[in-house]
Amino acid sequence: MGKCYPTVSEEYKTAIDKARRKLRGLIAEKNCAPLMLRIAWHSAGTYDTKTKTGGPFGTMRCPAEQAHGANNGLDIAVRLLEPIKQQFPILSYADFYQLAGVVAVEITGGPDVPFHPGRKDAPEPPPEGRLPDATKGCDHLRDVFCKTMGLSDKDIVTLSGGHTLGRCHKERSGFEGPWTPNPLIFDNSYFTVLLGGDQEGLLMLPSDKALLDDPVFRPLVEKYAADEDAFFADYAESHMKLSELGFAEA
Repeated sequence: MGKCYPTVSEEYKTAIDKARRKLRGLIAEKNCAPLMLRIAWHSAGTYDTKTKTGGPFGTMRCPAEQAHGANNGLDIAVRLLEPIKQQFPILSYADFYQLAGVVAVEITGGPDVPFHPGRKDAPEPPPEGRLPDATKGCDHLRDVFCKTMGLSDKDIVTLSGGHTLGRCHKERSGFEGPWTPNPLIFDNSYFTVLLGGDQEGLLMLPSDKALLDDPVFRPLVEKYAADEDAFFADYAESHMKLSELGFAEA
């Protein structure tokens, strides 16, 4: 049984299309695709299947959530996005932040991630501490992604591949450097670099290296390193699932 998405008005759909074009312009001008992907992910990744709280419902607009340790620097994303959001008062922040993540992947050469509008803004942010910890390994990743968010082992690997975009900043995460040689291009280089071992100037977090040691994760890393089309197809599906946690449940 498929998901049942809410119906939105033609005016709302037109606003989504126009906002998408404005977001393309902003991301191209500011080279901020990694930041836009991060705000979308960190918004969605707080979802808890047991309590049905958190998730991609626009609460990153709240200074309290921006102040969470894992969200260092996301106040910049909120600030960059706000002038566009003000042009489209009909749109929820929930839809707008998730749309920014979808556009970030598309404009950097990644797959087209399906986008379904209709998320409602939640009134207050979830408690701190729900996002994954980059210093931990496979058990922790499964606790967060599978047990709490309700995603799969495959989703863990494909979404880790999103690290093809961007870099860590010491003042935000304690880590420094990009994962790949071209951090503004969405491709499968995260996986090829991961299999190639430590390289000077490139970063691999403990949570990245953990993927190589797991009997379920490693074959997927090898598959995506060898076949970018397979990675893109699976990534688009996983990103959509993440962006719809708690939204339009089947």
